[in-house]
Amino acid sequence: MESFFSSLKTERTAGKLYRNRDAARADIFDYIERFYNPKRRHSKLGYLSPMAFEDRAMQT
Repeated sequence: MESFFSSLKTERTAGKLYRNRDAARADIFDYIERFYNPKRRHSKLGYLSPMAFEDRAMQT
């Protein structure tokens, strides 16, 4: 979890000012669902994105 929150802070929220809590929530949701989960490479997956890891697993 520490690694995730560090990535969230440095890659998305650093230096941003949000108008309200809903704007912050929407931006963080966007980061998680559209970047962190599908595209960001993860060391536990051999430095592949989850999508690439699943594609590779489906081919074998």
